[in-house]
Amino acid sequence: MSRKIYLNGKIVEEKEALISVFDHGYLYGDGIFEGIRAYNGRVFKLDQHIERLFKSAKTIMLKMELGPEEIKEAILKTIRANQLEDAYIRVVISRGVGDLGLDPRKCETPTVVIIASKIELYDPALYEKGLKVKTVPTRRNGPEMVNPRIKSLNYLNNIMARIEANLVDAPEAIMLNQQGYVAECTGDNIFIIEGNNLYTPPSYAGLLKGIKREVAMDIGRDLKLNVREVLFTRYDLFNADECFLTGTAAEVIPVVEVDGRQIGEGKPGSYTKQIIEKFREIACKTGTPIYE
Repeated sequence: MSRKIYLNGKIVEEKEALISVFDHGYLYGDGIFEGIRAYNGRVFKLDQHIERLFKSAKTIMLKMELGPEEIKEAILKTIRANQLEDAYIRVVISRGVGDLGLDPRKCETPTVVIIASKIELYDPALYEKGLKVKTVPTRRNGPEMVNPRIKSLNYLNNIMARIEANLVDAPEAIMLNQQGYVAECTGDNIFIIEGNNLYTPPSYAGLLKGIKREVAMDIGRDLKLNVREVLFTRYDLFNADECFLTGTAAEVIPVVEVDGRQIGEGKPGSYTKQIIEKFREIACKTGTPIYE
């Protein structure tokens, strides 16, 4: 069945969802996006995703033609058009059509695209067995460059790291910042557990503040873990009791090996399992209803 795509105010067939070659999202990666999930007929953390989208837009001075409520309704409309209960939703807003120069003032109207489909980032078995990940040479862009908290269409920094992961057959790659501290993975935030402490890098380390990252931190607090945002190195990763990743596509997934070093007992730890279970409970029961 052909997917239905939201394009500039209209729902169109996938083959009709075309943009200009002069769109600055295509020419220069000038734009922003959000990846959002729907579970059991509800869109998870929709308000938080919309808030982050608008913060990204403000930061890059991208004029938004639609307001937050209009974007929400467009997202729901797209999911309904594709008759989905569980979905991965991609909202893409580019600077729009301009000329071959860089000047964003030449782009009069943003291009808005919303896609609702399915996604499976990792083999389901890996949620039971855990990932074996690698650190890659490509360093994470720092906040003084293109701030990673902007969910920008220019993802080349992450893609270069993803290529390096592919070269060593790793399902995900850990990226360090310019100072050698752990920042995040190519598409996921990272956590470690030591005793009853749950650690994740702070935003100033150079990372995207993931929506599911915040959910995992809340769950950790509910489990009476001491949740802290702290800088840590690969040494801390190697010697952690547990490790897991969070992301919109990945959800919550355990890590059992980093750069050939076994994490903990080499299998998903007790706290990680509890966080995964609690996350799935929350995701299936909360969110913005799609069909009312």
